[in-house]
Amino acid sequence: MKIFDQYELYTPYALLLLLLVPILAIWLFRYRYNERAKLLYSDIVSFGGFITIKNRMLPVLSGLILISLALISFGIARPRSVDVTAKTKKMKGIDIMLAVDVSASMLARDLKPNRLEALKKTAVNFIKKRPNDRFGVVLYAGEAYTQVPITSDQRIVMQAIRHIKFHQLFNQLEQGTAIGMGLATAVNRLKDSKAKSKVIILMTDGVNNTGEIDPNTALELTKEFGIKVYTIGLGTNGYASTPVGLRPDGSFVYQNAKVEIDENLLKKIADETNGKYFRATDNNKLNKIYKEIDKLEKTEIKETRYYNYKELYRPYILIAIGLIFLVGFLRYTWLKSFI
Repeated sequence: MKIFDQYELYTPYALLLLLLVPILAIWLFRYRYNERAKLLYSDIVSFGGFITIKNRMLPVLSGLILISLALISFGIARPRSVDVTAKTKKMKGIDIMLAVDVSASMLARDLKPNRLEALKKTAVNFIKKRPNDRFGVVLYAGEAYTQVPITSDQRIVMQAIRHIKFHQLFNQLEQGTAIGMGLATAVNRLKDSKAKSKVIILMTDGVNNTGEIDPNTALELTKEFGIKVYTIGLGTNGYASTPVGLRPDGSFVYQNAKVEIDENLLKKIADETNGKYFRATDNNKLNKIYKEIDKLEKTEIKETRYYNYKELYRPYILIAIGLIFLVGFLRYTWLKSFI
């Protein structure tokens, strides 16, 4: 039975002996006192000073007996300290590639402050909660490239995600949404992985409208290499404030535009790879999606615990024995004529 984080009682039922303490106390201070021989006097003036220190010691002896019984009870319960050392070993690692759509529509402001920034924050939090897995990042718009290959250095992955800036990518990638290219690039990075489980989280807010690789071709590659895909459609149902042009100073012109997501394609990719499709229409739903994926993809960990016990009952027993000897010594020496 745990009494504190680092202490426990090995045989807690021994504490039931403490119930004897009040019973014995009643017998010692009431019934045993009444059984003592008494002399009655009409006047005790001549016995002035009769109450001595020896008289006062009699109830103290009874108290010592009760304390001894309580200490023995606690000693038999075997209090001990527990020092636990745990060693963990990853048994089945998971390699996860994040395929992130970075087309201009990802700057739409239906998620706060926009789709891309909301996604970056959520993805970083997701990685933080999975210290035993390896991650990589693929970015795609009209074409795709690997931003971070699969790695166990999660600090690098999180830093790379935080530094995704659309303005920096605008001149590097063709515009458009090449879902097939994004998926195929992620598959290429995972196909040679030795991990027990391989997962792609594919995120987009549009429909496939460009790219050299058809999404269905990329899907067949994914299935061939046994990779599971979770797909996320980003964007509200209806219209969203979306960038439609650039001002001379480089800032975006926003207008309400209809949200178009190829949900049928995303569902097909997820279903045929034993994954799952999600729709994130706001920041809260996006967070819930990543929490659900976190629950669905658990890394198997083997934990070995080493327990070091230190017995603490000896002082209680020794003190109790010492008190019992003290009571016996006083009863048959100094206080013998009073008992």
